[in-house]
Amino acid sequence: MSMIRDLRAVVRPSRVSLRKDGGTYDATRSPATPSAVVDCAVYRDGRRVETGTPLTPHEAVLLARRDGGFVWIGLHEPTEAEFAGIAGEFGLHPLAVEDAVQAHQRPKLERYDDSLFTVFKTIHYVEHDHLDANSEVVESGEVMCFTGRDFFITVRHGGKGSLRALRHRLQDDPELLAKGPSAVLHAIADHVVDGYIAVADAVQDDIDEVETEVFSPGRRKGTPRGTDAGRIYQLKREVLEFKRAVSPLLRPMQLLSERPMRLIDPDIQKYFRDVADHLARVQEQVLGFDELLNSILQANLAQASVAQNEDMRKITSWAAIIAVPTMVCGVYGMNFDYMPETHWKYGYPVIMGVTVTICLGIHRMLKRNGWL
Repeated sequence: MSMIRDLRAVVRPSRVSLRKDGGTYDATRSPATPSAVVDCAVYRDGRRVETGTPLTPHEAVLLARRDGGFVWIGLHEPTEAEFAGIAGEFGLHPLAVEDAVQAHQRPKLERYDDSLFTVFKTIHYVEHDHLDANSEVVESGEVMCFTGRDFFITVRHGGKGSLRALRHRLQDDPELLAKGPSAVLHAIADHVVDGYIAVADAVQDDIDEVETEVFSPGRRKGTPRGTDAGRIYQLKREVLEFKRAVSPLLRPMQLLSERPMRLIDPDIQKYFRDVADHLARVQEQVLGFDELLNSILQANLAQASVAQNEDMRKITSWAAIIAVPTMVCGVYGMNFDYMPETHWKYGYPVIMGVTVTICLGIHRMLKRNGWL
């Protein structure tokens, strides 16, 4: 039970934002180390092996294979040349290497002879003062993980989502790290999914704001309807990006939690079920977001259509009123000589009075029926 508590204590704090960590490579490293390497270390019995000087991936491999333990190498956007040496050192499959370098992959789990290749999409909420049609709500990145018997390699793409703070928390729990690379894989999976939960809560606030503004009764007086379609559509696009990160990951998490794998420690495997449960909950939220935004968009467009119909009714009503003086002026503008009213002393005021009376009567009738 103590191991379970330690496991939860390490991965749950990962909800804290890591945006301030730039994840740049230390310039004091050996020139032989690829510049994409963020950190490289050997862990033995759950503790980081201190060598006094930064290790290159090759030196870390030799140390781990000589004295035991496993290697954890973190890279940020490596080029093909920078990753080639590491891939050859650990015998990584060429297809997985190609995916890791090129990025833009769907979340997935692939099993090769001596390793597992896992792709996670990281999602980060973009803070904004006010949501408009051009606001960026979520920002995505990628974390690729190679899990082997004595190594764990992370390849990160995107400016957000550094794993440095997570590594430090794991190093503070030697009992957990002693479980090997599978413990690191679980910690990263839980870290990513916890990020989804935080983003889902923030996106919910944005949707609530848009929904309130669309259906607010106060807007019916003088505020045009249908002006929020751009914001709603932009929010739908951002939710779609969120959905692309969440939905494909559910199957890999179920496989990791349900199917025995020789590279996954049995004590760790059962806790992937907890990650899968949280992921399923987020997926339900995201699907609900999409359906709710569809309803809000349809309601907004319906309001715009109703507003247009109201405008057309008003225009038609005023046209009917104006038609009366137009007709009268048209008749008396024909300049016929034999029109008795034209030579009558009271002809002009009588005609004007009758015209005004008819117009006022039509106006009153239309207003009573709600057309004006």
